Amino acid sequence: MPELPEVEALRAFLDGRLAGQEIAHVLPAAVSVLKTYDPPLSALDGTAVTAVGRHGKFLDVTADGLHLVFHLARAGWVHWRDVLPSGPPRPGKGPLALRVALTGGDGFDLTEAGTTKRLAVYLVHDPAEVPGVARLGPDPLAEHFDRDALAAALAGERRQIKSALRDQAVLAGIGNAYSDEILHAARMSPFKPVANLTDDDLTTLYRALRGTLRDAVARAHGLAAGQLKAEKKSGLRVHGRSGEPCPVCGDTIREVSFSDSSLQYCPRCQTGGKVLADRRLSRLLK
Repeated sequence: MPELPEVEALRAFLDGRLAGQEIAHVLPAAVSVLKTYDPPLSALDGTAVTAVGRHGKFLDVTADGLHLVFHLARAGWVHWRDVLPSGPPRPGKGPLALRVALTGGDGFDLTEAGTTKRLAVYLVHDPAEVPGVARLGPDPLAEHFDRDALAAALAGERRQIKSALRDQAVLAGIGNAYSDEILHAARMSPFKPVANLTDDDLTTLYRALRGTLRDAVARAHGLAAGQLKAEKKSGLRVHGRSGEPCPVCGDTIREVSFSDSSLQYCPRCQTGGKVLADRRLSRLLK
């Protein structure tokens, strides 16, 4: 799933190609993708794109006061086409979900792999009309987001820190991969209760969070959309690297599996050498 660094890179990529261009048509190829019906997509025909913005993991194409907002979910992606195929896209079982065609003949496709379709597109007058945008917490890369803002976002939390970091209502844009990376940089257990964080822990976590995300954004800056997935994977230090040596201490990176996801961590760096129980394996052994 694309997270804040990749979505920010996609925003910059699309903004450089769409700003000032005129939209010819926006055509859905999957019935499930469009979540709003008023105004209709045809309202975008002939409008000029003014900017492409980002709200957490949501992208926002602004055109003449309308906002085409979309969330790529777990398996969605953006594909830029210098020359779009002639004729409208044909609805079917393929990955194509929606096409944005410009009057110059170029544009982009939104695609979604797999059979579980969660990619969502909204056309609204105000991004706050999108429920997922309305509930977002603060953006951790915003200029005003400081250590006290992080403390305020986490205030009253009773969950473990890994769960809190992934909650979009707490912080916008962080998902499974970068929460692993942030906690490794902070040398903090993913299961540490937020309520147990000291003032020093909050300062350490803030520095790890900002540093990890800024570094990832810098690596992705200027890359074409088709290069971002490989860049994300190559830049991760612990997430998705179970069984490999930790790049900091050399210990073996471990994994905890859940029903629909997993987390990775370094025991020596993060848990005082303790290997956390793998929940899925524990259930199998009962």
